[in-house]
Parts: sequence; structure tokens; C-alpha cells
Amino acid sequence: MAEVRSWTGLEALALRKALRDSVRGFAERLGVAPRTVGKWGQLLASTTPYPDTQAILDTVLARAEPEVRLRFEAMAAELRRAEPYGHAPAARTMSGLDFEAWAEDLDRAVVALSWQNFRHAGELLNRWLAPLDPDLLDDRGLYLYGRSLTLLGDYHCDQGALLGPRSAESTYRRARSVFAQLDIPRRVAQIDLSLAVVKEMSGDAAAASGQYDLLAVDNRLSARDRARAALWVGTALSKQDQHEEAVAVMIAAARMFETLGEPEDWSSAQQKIALAHRGTGNLPGALRHIDIAQSTGRAHSPLQQVQLGTATAHILLTDPATRQEGLARLDAAHQVAAGAGLGHQIRSIQNIRKTLAAPAAGATP
Repeated sequence: MAEVRSWTGLEALALRKALRDSVRGFAERLGVAPRTVGKWGQLLASTTPYPDTQAILDTVLARAEPEVRLRFEAMAAELRRAEPYGHAPAARTMSGLDFEAWAEDLDRAVVALSWQNFRHAGELLNRWLAPLDPDLLDDRGLYLYGRSLTLLGDYHCDQGALLGPRSAESTYRRARSVFAQLDIPRRVAQIDLSLAVVKEMSGDAAAASGQYDLLAVDNRLSARDRARAALWVGTALSKQDQHEEAVAVMIAAARMFETLGEPEDWSSAQQKIALAHRGTGNLPGALRHIDIAQSTGRAHSPLQQVQLGTATAHILLTDPATRQEGLARLDAAHQVAAGAGLGHQIRSIQNIRKTLAAPAAGATP
């Protein structure tokens, strides 16, 4: 096999394709940003990775299986034939489409969604999705199209639009189809996880629990996503009134987050463990874990504030001595949810109120 004397984006793209890595998977393998990998694929021979990255690329190629090295040579030769002058393909395709600007808008949409700024996120996503025909996009454009659909699914999910033609479920399925077409297994599995969340949120906890079980051991996912799936097995069990089993599953998931060094996920797990303890009737345990969640987690965004406020209120409402405080916290959470347009959280709060109004049906006021 001929050595790569100096890596360019062209050889890096050939190696990624030979390894059959997604953009994100290749970036993780090399320890670089996904945008850097995307830039290599866009600029090809006109861009050169940093020297330390070239050394990593040398190592990855040297350690690759023989069939991977053969695919690399074939792919590199094919790309060189397609670019006989060594120039990068135009960054703009399909009537002036600018992939770099698209990727930057997606980064902005992620931030907007993290703060539930739905109007801005919607504008950023529809700027690209509305005018495009995915059948006319190359792989780079199709990848960005799939990412845009995924974020649009998150947009619908946060607003509580779960089922139907313009919903989280339908949008996630479109995104899944794109990533399956591109043969990016990790992205497909991530969408499967999002679809399981939609099932749980729409009331089908039993089906969601089965999907979470499978995804918790699915090696297509990162360790963090597998731990999230394991945690959500517990939430689905709790929604089926299997609270003791849920506590055990959630505690195990919390340990995974601790091992992985994910403090925010660990804190979120404490909140869910608290609610499961409430379900078992263990009020001291519920109060202990919700206190941990309050003291260790961040509740900056409206969604985080509502989730923590609603969980705390639900626990406080269990004890007649703290009922009034619980009602006050529930009212505060409802105001934040209404102001941010968090439809699913509003429905959850309404369900708690209905339960309080019907103690004979199983509520503990």
C-alpha cells in the first residue's frame, strides 16, 4: 500500500468512506470536531489537516484491516479522478446552496432549542428545509438535511406535537430514512431512541420500555446514549406503576452516568429516581433525591425549570403538610410552561391537577 506523504481533505474523506464511518463517528475516532471532518469532505485537496491530525490519520490507516486499506486506495483514486486539477468541489450546489452557512444555522438552532426559543429555531430550520428537494442533494447536503429534520423533530417534541402528519414522530421517521440511505448506523439508532421517547410521551409506555431495553445494549449508540436508554427504561416502568423495579433500574443508570462523568445526566436521574420513590410510597427517599437534583442540576432553560418544578411539586403534594407549597410550585411551573409553549409539560401538569381533584381514583392529596 502506498504511503500518504501528506494528507489532504481528499485522503481523509477516502479513509472515512473506507472505514464506513459517519461524519460524527470519524470525528470521534480522530478526536476532532465533526465540522472539521465536514470541511475536509467539502474542500478535498485544497485543505490540509494539522500535523498532529495527520499523524493520527497515519495511525488509523496503518491499523486498519486489509480490506479497509484496499477500499481506501480505491476511493482515493476515484476522488482524484473526479478532481483532476486537485481543486475542491464548489461549496455551493443546487442553485447556490451554501453548506457551511447551513451547518452554522443548525448550530444556532441547537442553541435556540436548548432554550426553547421555538420561533428562532423554526426560522433557522425552515430556511433550509422549505425550499429543498432532498432527491437533488449530494451526500453532504443530504446529511445536513437529515440533521435539520432531526432538530425539527426535537422542535415538535418539545412543543408536545407528538403524533400526526406534522409531528415529532413523522419528522423523526423522515430523518431516519435519510440516515439509513446514507448508511450512518449511529444516527439511525439515535433516531430510534427519539422515537421510543415519543412513544412513551404519547402514552405507550409498554412499547417504549421494550425499545429502550434493546437500545440500552445497542453498540451503535454511544455509552452516554445507552445509559440514557437504560434510565428511560425506568421511567417507562414507573409509568406502568412498576415503581420498585423502576427505582432499581434508574439507580443503575445513574451509576453509569457517574462512571461516564456526565453530571447533568446524573442529576436528571436523581429527579426521576425521586418520582419513582414517590410511586412506591417512600416519601423520605423521594424528598432526599429531589433535594439532590435541586442542588446538583442546572435549571436554566424553561424546560429544565418546568421539569424540576413539576417533579418537586408532585412530591410535595403527596404530604398534606406540604400540599400548599406543592400547589404553589405547580402553579409556577405551569406559568413557565405556558410562557414557553411547552405543550407536553402543560398536559402533564393538568393531569396532576386532575388526579388531585379525584382522590378516590388513586391520588394521595
